[in-house]
Formats: sequence, C-alpha cells, structure tokens
Amino acid sequence: MTKKIVVTGIGATSPLGGTARDSWSALLAGESGIRTLEDDWVARHELPVTFAGKVRVPAADVLERLEVKRLDPSTQFAIIAAREAWKDAGTPDVDPVRLLVDFATGIGGVWTLLDAWDVLKEKGPRRVLPLTIPMIMPNAAAAAISMEISARAGARTVVSACASSTESIVNAYDHLQAGLADVVLAGGAEAVIHPLPMAAFATMQALSKRNDDPAHASRPYDVTRDGFVLAEGAGALVLETEEHALARGARIYAELTGGAVTSDSHHITAPDPEGSAAARAMKETIELAGETPESVAHINAHATSTPVGDIAEYHAMQRVFGDALPGIPVSATKAAHGHLLGGTGALEAIFTLLALAERTAPPTINLTDQDPQIPLDVVTSPRRLPDGPLFAISNSFGFGGHNAVVGFRTYGD
Repeated sequence: MTKKIVVTGIGATSPLGGTARDSWSALLAGESGIRTLEDDWVARHELPVTFAGKVRVPAADVLERLEVKRLDPSTQFAIIAAREAWKDAGTPDVDPVRLLVDFATGIGGVWTLLDAWDVLKEKGPRRVLPLTIPMIMPNAAAAAISMEISARAGARTVVSACASSTESIVNAYDHLQAGLADVVLAGGAEAVIHPLPMAAFATMQALSKRNDDPAHASRPYDVTRDGFVLAEGAGALVLETEEHALARGARIYAELTGGAVTSDSHHITAPDPEGSAAARAMKETIELAGETPESVAHINAHATSTPVGDIAEYHAMQRVFGDALPGIPVSATKAAHGHLLGGTGALEAIFTLLALAERTAPPTINLTDQDPQIPLDVVTSPRRLPDGPLFAISNSFGFGGHNAVVGFRTYGD
C-alpha cells in the first residue's frame, strides 16, 4: 500500500538568508543575494567573473569555532540547514534505526582539497591536516548529519551535479515507501565559490560576466541572459510517513508526492535540446502523484539563465504540458539566489512547498525582455495561487545529463 509522505521541517542557509524562512521572505521581497566578491584572490588570479552568491550569514557566525575548523564549508552549510530543519520539525523522538539521512552534494569539499594541495606544495606532507580526507569526501555532510541526529538506518549521498539534492529527496521518498525508515532528513549543500571552480566555469562560458551589475546578472528567460551565477549554501527537509507525523503531533507543511530521475545520455555538459528525458521525469512525477499535466498549479523551473539551458527546459515542458503550459505560473528563483549546484534542488524544493503552503508563487527577478522563444507565464511579482488542493513540481537538471523532478501537494485540503 502506498504511504503518504509529508514534510515536517525545513532549513536553509543561502545567499538570501541564514534560515529557510529568511530566505523565503527575501525571495518574496524581490531581493538579490548576488554581490561583488571582496576576497583578495579574485584580483590575484585575475578572474574574469568577480561576483557570486555567498551565503548571507557566514557559517562562522553560527557554528562553534571547532566545527568551523574541522568541517569543510560545504559540510558547515549542511549542518546549519540540517539543525534548523530538525528543530523546525520539533526534534522528532525516533528510533535511531528508523532514522535515515540522504544528503547530497555536486562536488564536495573543494576548499579543503585545494587548500591541502597548497599546504603540501609549500610546507610539505607533514603539515597536511590529518582530517583532510574526512573533510573532502562527498559523503562528509551525510555522515556529520547522521552523527548529529543519531541516524542509524543509513547515511547516503547522491552526487549528480546540479540534480543532486533533488535526487536525494526522490530517494528519501523511496526509502520511506520501502519501509527502510520512518523519518528521513534529506537535502544538499555546496561551497565552491573558490578561484579554481570559478575560473573553470568561466572558461567554459557557463557564467554570466556582468561584473558591473551583479544583482541583475542572473536573468532567466531574458533575451540578454548570458550564463548562470555561482552560489553556495544548503537546504534540508525532514520527511516522514504521515502516520508517524500524526502520531507525534507534528506540524505538516505539505505532502511530498514523490519524484522521478532520468538521464539524457546526450552530452557531458549540454542538455538534450529536445528535452525528451527531462520531459519524462516531469511526466513520471505527475503520474506518480495521481495528477495530470492540467492539474499542475505551479512549476519551480531549473532555469539557470544560460542561453541553451532555459530553452531546452522549455521544450521539455512543452512536451509534457502542451496547450496547458501557458496557464501554469512558472518561477525561476535562481535569478535571486544564484545556482547552488548540488544544493540548489533542496533550496528550490523548500520554495516550492512554501509556495503551496502559503499559496504564493515567488517572483522571478531581472526579467525585463522575455525571450519570445520561451513564452511561459513567468511570475515576476508574488502571485496568489488558487484556493483548494494544489500540486506543484520542482525541476533540477545537471551536467552529465542528470534529470530529477519532485512533486508536492497541499496538505489538509
């Protein structure tokens, strides 16, 4: 028998705010979390892109000094988001063997890795920190969170580029349906605002180069879009079976109806321009929820602001929604918070479920001249969603042809 899976806790640290709620409030206010970088390494390395979306509240302002020293920034962000989500869920009293963590990243501990390499070259092997390996491994965040909340049903890690944390949420749903746990803490984190990744993304012409106007650099669907804006942060969700949530009197945000994962098998970085596999992920997510394309009330699009990516996603949506597509409000929130790579799907999932819970689709900022080849109903100011039961999806697509989509439904309608 299919179980109903619900969201009972959310947490985030992002360029828009130090918590999930602060990030949501800033998003609704039309703020931008993108700023000129003040780090001296920008000029030292003569980087062609001089801005990004750093977390609004530094991890050092939240964590203990020893935690900052022993955790890579990506894991620091993960712990901050996870603690907030766990507290928001009411700190569930759950048997550790029925508690699971599925926490993703796209790259992992790049700061630790590259700093250690510099130390090795300049000071020799004896000066390399003994904690270097535990800090750089992609599963470090999942491991740290599992120890934080005593989760012994598993500590799993998805690494599928920009689809990573959305895929973790899909996996969490499957874990709960399979009876492997009663509660799962899922999400993702990323911390790669470092000279090497920035130089590499810029060299491949993926980043916007609007150095003179960072706040308006990410422009999904605009004819002047010229690339995405790199960002950092984390998002976390506490997911559990409805039965378990009701038994403990938990507050429920929304129902997670599941999701789907597909692959393009097309190109290592470019999306399939026809969007057939991405469309299949959306279609399967809708069908799993028992919904139809016509019943989708809101879409949080991947919409990175790249010339080819935005239109490829549009073609995929066309395949799924057909004539119904022009009537669906679409939000592209990366315009405000940038692209958190492996952490972005979790953050956007939080925004999607809050859009349902508060019946408000968040705005897409910076859209001044919409591409006529992408005639979507893009939400450019907070928009009231209808009363009654609502269903929404959130899309994530990553390098390697990874596609992941999740669906949410209002709870209690």
